[in-house]
Amino acid sequence: MRTISYSDALREALTEELRRDGNVFVMGEDIGPYGGAFGVTRGMLDTFGPQRVIDTPISEAGFVGIAVGASLMGSRPVVEIMFMDFIPLAMDPIVNQAAKLRYVYGPQAKCPIVIRAAAGGGRRYGPTHSQTFESWFMHTPGLTVVAPATPADAKGLLKSAIRDDNPVIFIEQKSLYSTRGPVPKTSRTTIPIGKARIAVEGEDITIIGWGRGAIEAEAAAAQLEEDGIRAEVLDLRTLKPLDMQTIAESVRKTGRVIITDESPRVCSVSSEIGCRIFEDVFDYLDAPIKRVTTPDVPIPASPILEDAALPGRADIVRAARELTG
Repeated sequence: MRTISYSDALREALTEELRRDGNVFVMGEDIGPYGGAFGVTRGMLDTFGPQRVIDTPISEAGFVGIAVGASLMGSRPVVEIMFMDFIPLAMDPIVNQAAKLRYVYGPQAKCPIVIRAAAGGGRRYGPTHSQTFESWFMHTPGLTVVAPATPADAKGLLKSAIRDDNPVIFIEQKSLYSTRGPVPKTSRTTIPIGKARIAVEGEDITIIGWGRGAIEAEAAAAQLEEDGIRAEVLDLRTLKPLDMQTIAESVRKTGRVIITDESPRVCSVSSEIGCRIFEDVFDYLDAPIKRVTTPDVPIPASPILEDAALPGRADIVRAARELTG
């Protein structure tokens, strides 16, 4: 193990998979000489050349459509969407094509495409560069949705996503790129898609998160322990398929649940998880489910207003004290 950043872990995963499989290539805006908006592909053009590290025009619908076609011909494209806010421009090739091809053609076609999207707030980029759209893609049959929180998970899950024969939406929250953590040195380590991680064990309350939310939940759990509240933190890692078995086991143990979600509250991922908990383990709940989310507003550019809008550890701690008090 060694300690590296989230962005370095992603770069390692891409580099190792490009070396392992000649069918893998990466494409997106400014990923070549510039190295990507957040530096993930820095240096890769020099290593692999312009046939496998492809700078694209500013046309999400165009280059995502090209990637879908390439996947049908045996390639494994990894597409970078500079900001997730721009992904609606490519909804047709993602939702109407990539997500449907296996259903339409069965074993005659595969669509092994990974779409990496930089999502979320915390960087003062304002309402059109700070959004996260997990729930849109969870709602679409045929898509897998992954949202790692740690450098180790970012690397292991990206390698698994590239090797998957189905389209994967890979969500990277911008506030995590500079975070650091232990990552195995070996290039052979992958992490299975669809399996949550118990980040902190506890018995008084379950806190469910993913991406930045999981990191904030761990910080909240440490603060709650000072009050004698032992919180269990679940880092979902994958949102679709959802690891309901691990969620249910934790709820049966603690009887109380908080779900933290950076998306706006209405029709969010937290809504789906809360509903599934009611359907599957309602009898084990000792208190109502609480959701800690962004309010139903665009993300502000003002630092003070953005901090007020985004859910954080203080909000999680407050909700946990209300549930356990």
